[in-house]
Amino acid sequence: MKKLSFYFLLVLILVACNSTKHVAENEHMLTQNYIYVDSVKDNNSELQKYILQKPNSKLLGMPLGLYFHNFGSHEKPKTPSKWGEENPKSYNFIKKVFSEKQSIAYANSLINLNNWFLDFDKPVIINENKIKRTENNLWAYYKTQGFFESKVISDIKRDSTNKKATVSYYIEKGKPTLLDTIKLKIESPVLDSIYKASGITSLLKKGDQYNDKTFRKEAASVVKLYRNNGIYYFNQSALGFYVDTSRVDNKTNVDFLISSNRFDEEDNYTNKDYKIHKVKEINIYTDYSYSKDGEKYKDSLSYKGINFFGHDKITYNPKYLAQSIFFKPGDIYKDTLNNLTRNHLKSLNNFKTTKIDFQPIGKNGNELKMDVLLSPKEKYTLGFETELTHSNIRDIGTSAKFSIIDRNAFRGAEILKLSFLGSYFRASNGPGYEIGADASLEIPRFVAPFGLNKLVPKEMSPRTLFSVGSSFQKNIGLDRQTFTILSDYRWQYNPKKTIQLEVFNTQYIQNLNVNRFFNIYSSEFTNLNNVALTYDAVNNTNNHPLPTDLDNQATESLNFMNDVVQNNSFKSSNPDDYNTVLNIQNRYNIVTSDFLIPILAYAYTYNSQTNFKDNNFSFFKFRIANSGNLLGLTSNKYNSNGKKTFLKIPLAQYFKTDIEFKKFWDVGASSVFGLRTLLGAIIPYDNSDIPFTRSYFAGGSNDIRAWQTYDLGPGSRNTGLEYNVGSFKFLTSAEYRFDIVSNLKGALFLDAGNIWDITGSDFVEEDAKLKGFSSLEDIAIGTGFGLRLDFNFLILRFDVGFKTYEPYLQNDKWFKNYNFNNAVYNIGINYPF
Repeated sequence: MKKLSFYFLLVLILVACNSTKHVAENEHMLTQNYIYVDSVKDNNSELQKYILQKPNSKLLGMPLGLYFHNFGSHEKPKTPSKWGEENPKSYNFIKKVFSEKQSIAYANSLINLNNWFLDFDKPVIINENKIKRTENNLWAYYKTQGFFESKVISDIKRDSTNKKATVSYYIEKGKPTLLDTIKLKIESPVLDSIYKASGITSLLKKGDQYNDKTFRKEAASVVKLYRNNGIYYFNQSALGFYVDTSRVDNKTNVDFLISSNRFDEEDNYTNKDYKIHKVKEINIYTDYSYSKDGEKYKDSLSYKGINFFGHDKITYNPKYLAQSIFFKPGDIYKDTLNNLTRNHLKSLNNFKTTKIDFQPIGKNGNELKMDVLLSPKEKYTLGFETELTHSNIRDIGTSAKFSIIDRNAFRGAEILKLSFLGSYFRASNGPGYEIGADASLEIPRFVAPFGLNKLVPKEMSPRTLFSVGSSFQKNIGLDRQTFTILSDYRWQYNPKKTIQLEVFNTQYIQNLNVNRFFNIYSSEFTNLNNVALTYDAVNNTNNHPLPTDLDNQATESLNFMNDVVQNNSFKSSNPDDYNTVLNIQNRYNIVTSDFLIPILAYAYTYNSQTNFKDNNFSFFKFRIANSGNLLGLTSNKYNSNGKKTFLKIPLAQYFKTDIEFKKFWDVGASSVFGLRTLLGAIIPYDNSDIPFTRSYFAGGSNDIRAWQTYDLGPGSRNTGLEYNVGSFKFLTSAEYRFDIVSNLKGALFLDAGNIWDITGSDFVEEDAKLKGFSSLEDIAIGTGFGLRLDFNFLILRFDVGFKTYEPYLQNDKWFKNYNFNNAVYNIGINYPF
């Protein structure tokens, strides 16, 4: 592997020596842009977007796209016939041995390979016209910032020996212009009355530096004011800012005019005064189709003054569909209500398109007719998902999920979803599979007793989700079966904040084959067997090593553990081995135990991302959950291990808190830098154990990528167990993402973190416990690189993680196993965070 990497780099270096291979004799390839603002070098990414010519994109300082481009040749033939003329021996040999068809195919394959290389980034050639236009762009940018006397010049440094060049842009900003006297004139009495009554504060203030952005915000604020006070036809064309740039004292007066002239409903410019519009009539077309436009509607009804129409029978209950309409007949028109209506209808996920039209009606021209045109999605749709799975317990396997969706299931825009899942994989102990099914019903409103549904207004798009499901695993762990029932409430507090409340989230986990524990977790059996050999030597017995056949392995192992625990003499003479057995017995009890997990949880999410292309945003999520709650209060039964039970099933009782923060920065035209931090803690109470499925783990393709799933921790331990879990977790990641060529993207990343135990259990080793700030030295660090294929709807990800700092090593913890042999290769879907 190292040799392949060396030869690959060697080839790239050799090609790099001829990076100007396709640069003509009198041309120069751009290698770098420099910007100097008032004689100071400026690397502000804000200025980069105004530069029209940029050097070829680079990875680790090398323009890989250009190197691949240089493998191709512009002089090679473009057709099979031309290729045959230039390569007659090869062409005729293939034609003679096979056929002319094969020779043409061979020629086409070489032509296509050459074209594939040429499709990569070609060299960026210095273009003086684009450089001049860049000067104008930069000058215009600083003018928008109030630097009306700015100057921009460029300097091209050419190196004719290697046909390369750099461009420097020198910017002199000059003195900024400040706002002085600001006068507002409103020509329309109606608009003047609304403005004065609103108490709005202008963003234009005397003494502030001139900035185009402030003027745009002021215009948007005024338009928003009038559009939310019934002035339906008001827009920015009625606004005028007149700036006096003739003054020589770097100050300017501003006249802000709000004109009475406007465009009317026929787009004619008129001096007709504005009017406050009211919504007089509301019509909802529930099955609108462009192809049926103009046809008579066969079904109609009215509910609370809102008219409903359908080409076929109206399938939506008007009571519930009307809840998505935020206007009532007689309401003053407001943009906010229009947007709320549109967003609420879209959030129902029942309609392909949602169109809202307003038309003037009535003699006075101050009334509007509101038409809502809804084009429904297909009532029934099918879904199919598949993915690859891998962990240090499972070999690579595959899983699939098949779903059936029924929209408007009960005429209230509900979404009923039936899902069936299955997975198959092979592990060291043979093949395994999982099958399962679940049904969910999402209702676009609150469904709650005692009038609680009125606590959250419909403006926040409340949702209620009911779900029930079950799954069965064969030859996966202990052949587990689960039953889950969930009621979930979620609402959008504002466009950036979401609140979620899990009122009744209960799961029952039943292990069907606990006798397989020591077969599945063979490292536990190995450790127990080692103690058994010592136990024989100390007590002069010969019942060990323990049996490995499934019929006797679990029984004999359990009997042996009970013998050790009751043997005080062995405890005194061999305390380490005695504790090893106690720990194995404790882990056995946790993993093999059935659990009832009733959860009550609250989650708050903040996400400032405006759309999927927004690369400058923050994300924060806080979740707190309690398991046990009411069921724990209603039961006073305990099992033989001292664990509280409900219907003879051990009850999981704990508090769990998770905090996650993510921040992304756009650091260039095609580069993004992201940070993620996660902190989580589980605190059990009433002598409860933490279910294995609810514990924290470290490692994996979305975690610390230099370790496999369950492979790291807890603390500074290197247990060698098939699984490692903890009750406290810290994780932080940094990733730099960049374009390489076309839809191929790259990434450099650093992951750090670990898991620890904070339960205070006597069975936990000291080096696995969290001990305050001293445990920071237990944080593992992994670094690496990745490649991603971005198909817009899906991202295929390949990451290579290297163990950079290993806290469990005794010496040389840094870079001890930093090599490809000990690297972890991750295949994933979409970004890790």
